[in-house]
Amino acid sequence: MTPIPDVVELTRALIAMDTINPPGNEHDCCSYLAEILEGGGFDVTVSEFADGRSNLIARIGRQDEDALPICFTGHVDTVPLGNEPWTVDPFGGEIRDGKIYGRGSTDMKAGIAAMAVAAMNKESAALTTSPGVVLIFTGGEETGCDGAKALCNDPELLGYSGAVVVGEPTSNMPLVGHKGALWLHAISRGVTAHGSTPELGVNAVYAACRAVGKVADFGFNVPPHDVIGSPSINVGRIQGGINVNSVPDHAEFDIDIRTIPTQDHKEIRAHLESYLEGDVELQTSVDVDGVISDDAHPWIQDVFDRITPHLGARPDVKTAKYFTDASVLTPAYGNPPTIILGPGDAAMAHKTDEYSEIDKLYKSVEIYETIIDGWCGLE
Repeated sequence: MTPIPDVVELTRALIAMDTINPPGNEHDCCSYLAEILEGGGFDVTVSEFADGRSNLIARIGRQDEDALPICFTGHVDTVPLGNEPWTVDPFGGEIRDGKIYGRGSTDMKAGIAAMAVAAMNKESAALTTSPGVVLIFTGGEETGCDGAKALCNDPELLGYSGAVVVGEPTSNMPLVGHKGALWLHAISRGVTAHGSTPELGVNAVYAACRAVGKVADFGFNVPPHDVIGSPSINVGRIQGGINVNSVPDHAEFDIDIRTIPTQDHKEIRAHLESYLEGDVELQTSVDVDGVISDDAHPWIQDVFDRITPHLGARPDVKTAKYFTDASVLTPAYGNPPTIILGPGDAAMAHKTDEYSEIDKLYKSVEIYETIIDGWCGLE
């Protein structure tokens, strides 16, 4: 058996691998994890869904419909570094003041490392005869769950699961769901002309600005969800024109809508198209549903019970505003109860000088281990 790596050192090794998406390049990272997990007794598959891009599926246990395993999942891709300069090497995994710094440290390579170490810490012989564990580490999550979608197109490779734990950053607080995401790309078209004779053209930037102003005032006309809250809408990017002395014939912007379970994404898009009155045409770039689990479910309650000693108090029922691969994996598994739980701090996700706190990282290993114990009957 391969020695089980220290979770901090494994996190640093993962940070050192540049998996910024785009382009992703997750294959080498997944292959590195595969070698470690194979040495720990797991049956491992690395599945490419595009050139240089992969998902990892690692299993141990009975893994059948009569003994559904518990799934731990996370993504290895990260967002770009941003324009602001870093004060540390974003791929260096520097340790300072009890924190590990680097792109992906909190979102979510610390969570990946903790899941892998927690599963390997369990006696493989005991896991083999239990319902077992499946680890699913994906690529392409940051751009709309691309890797998870590819995996779910292969039901045999996906397999079964009776519960899902998503290691996104929550500071080790369990969340019972998250909002959905509908990202729309808006395009306005005009007619170009010389900047000194704008009356001879049609300004696409003006049309885009009219539409952006309308988006700012758009109302969803739905009551808030009891747990997830209200939907939101934001224009995150706008671009138009190519030079100052021409009437621009093209402009575009991107709309980020976060939805609640009572909403239908097709209806939202249709409503928004009508509301914008033809100023722009809309194209869907990301469409992933939210996830919500009944906090009264016995497994959810058991997880809350097990986490309480680690947190010092019983956690409140809360959800995340971001989306996760559970948008795709949970329905593909038949909607088992799903918890979002990871060592990272959501407030540090995507930020310059991103870091993860080491004490929370070690604590997450303990939490994942006790969740495995409960599911697999190892106590």
